[in-house]
Amino acid sequence: MRAGRLLSLLLLLQARGRMTAGELADELEVSVRTVYRDVEALGAAGIPVYADRGPAGGYRLLDGYRTRLTGFTSAEADSLFLAGLPGPAAELGLGAVVAAARTKLRAALPDGLRERSDRIAERFHLDAPGWFRSGESAPHLETVADAVWNRRRLWLRYRRWGSRPVEVDRVVEPLGLVLKAGTWYLVADAEGDTRTYRVSRVLDARPEKDVFERPEFDLEAFWTDWSERFEERMYPERVTVRFTAKGLARARFLLGSYPARHVPEHPTGEWTEVRVPTESLDHAVFDLLRLGTEVEVLDPPELRRRLADTAAGVAALYG
Repeated sequence: MRAGRLLSLLLLLQARGRMTAGELADELEVSVRTVYRDVEALGAAGIPVYADRGPAGGYRLLDGYRTRLTGFTSAEADSLFLAGLPGPAAELGLGAVVAAARTKLRAALPDGLRERSDRIAERFHLDAPGWFRSGESAPHLETVADAVWNRRRLWLRYRRWGSRPVEVDRVVEPLGLVLKAGTWYLVADAEGDTRTYRVSRVLDARPEKDVFERPEFDLEAFWTDWSERFEERMYPERVTVRFTAKGLARARFLLGSYPARHVPEHPTGEWTEVRVPTESLDHAVFDLLRLGTEVEVLDPPELRRRLADTAAGVAALYG
């Protein structure tokens, strides 16, 4: 176990440069005292680890020192081959690069791990788009990705949707790209704010000549927070309903992922009362009609009336 930790410490210093004992302790989930002992052990083994003192100090490797030792465990090697997404990589213009990297990694692995990686490729396949939809066409994705990578400001002509579609021009500072269920999103600073742009709605894109200074930015944390706020904005209204046990089970599949998270998995009695988020009363009528008599609207009265009127109309049509 200690050998693996020593290797992790060495690779952290190799990848990140100077790190304090506290930073290393946090990464390795050990005490600072343990880091001190591990650094001494590396030095005793001939690894050129140096300590810089002072406020900006920390541990670092001798300039130019690199280890060829990777120490892949079987699970780590498996995860790298499982994580390969050839489809999205090709969309970014990196298909050949990813294929070459996988070939080189496979060649570098010992025989046992190489056989495991072959089995991973044979038995697991990752398909990014959701069911009943294909990935969106994004003809300007490579241009956008290149601007993200090279920190170039980007001029966009973008189709913005609201009450009606409008074409707008923007100059943005691209911070990152996110692939969500087969759809690419650009995260960028624009007009003093961090915004998201659906790349399939980019009508034209042209990189500017100047390079911008990319700020410290946690793309994953931003996307998680933005996604939660986006879902809340998309479902601004709440309706009170009660489900039968069968309706409860069906609702978790028919109401969409965000409303379904508000529906309990198990009934609390013959009927289970729930406050369900919805985009609008129009959407609620459509969604709840699919559950038939397995759901009853309690509030608001207008939704209850509209469901009754619709049901009466259907009965009259087929009666």
